[in-house]
Amino acid sequence: MTADAQTWSIADLAAEYDVTLRTIRFYEDRGLLTPERRGTVRVYHPRDRVRLGLILRGKRLGFSLDEIATIVNMYDAEPGEEGQLVYLLHQIATRRAELEQRRRDIEETLHELAEVERRCQADLDNLRQKASRSPGSRS
Repeated sequence: MTADAQTWSIADLAAEYDVTLRTIRFYEDRGLLTPERRGTVRVYHPRDRVRLGLILRGKRLGFSLDEIATIVNMYDAEPGEEGQLVYLLHQIATRRAELEQRRRDIEETLHELAEVERRCQADLDNLRQKASRSPGSRS
């Protein structure tokens, strides 16, 4: 962070959020971050820092960059913060439903795998028992 009314370099933000410089530049290319340019130097203001935190949180929560862009851009445009919050709540509900469905699918798959495993083990045990009782078997 620099003394210029709380500004950050790209390296400062990358270190703070543990991301690469390339990641930050990618978000700039997508229009999610808009640092000030001083010659060839990028200068990030508190707004950029907050937006980067929101972008990364959105990614951790599984939102697409388009969804994240909609959410963070709504704050500055109509319908403003209220619209942003309503949209975000809708997106959270949608994401939660997707994750809950995925959890149900995983649980069902785990149960199916346990059943197949049980059957395979029983078949293997039967084969081994038959083999041990057959005339040419070694005991």
